[in-house]
Amino acid sequence: MRRIAASIDIAAPPAAVWQVLADFARWGEWNAFIPRLTGEPRRGARLDATIHPPGGAAFRVRPVIVDFEPESLLRWRGRFLVPYLVDGEHAFVLGPAPGGTRFGHAEIFSGLLVPFMGGMLDRTERGFIAFNEALKRRVESAA
Repeated sequence: MRRIAASIDIAAPPAAVWQVLADFARWGEWNAFIPRLTGEPRRGARLDATIHPPGGAAFRVRPVIVDFEPESLLRWRGRFLVPYLVDGEHAFVLGPAPGGTRFGHAEIFSGLLVPFMGGMLDRTERGFIAFNEALKRRVESAA
């Protein structure tokens, strides 16, 4: 098992951050890490996403939203091909911060292939950081 995470403070209230985060259809306008995300922002929905880690090849995932709390939490679970090969539980968490919102982006990877995915997971972590910075720019430029 391996966990990767990144967080950033955004000078805007959680409602403003959530408005951008929950508008899946427009993700491609502001971030290159997850340039395509389709599906409904609600618990139980199946999503269809393109993930493009920096320096790596893009790939498609079809996770299911397992937790959804507006202005607070979006968490999904996905897997690569079959269960236990590579499973991931991804979370976007919003909380208070001085002057705005603390936005966290994390994923726990488990499965048989995870010990062999070091480079891929390092690129994914860089993608989390780039996503967070892009979200911050998007939200703060609209505020």
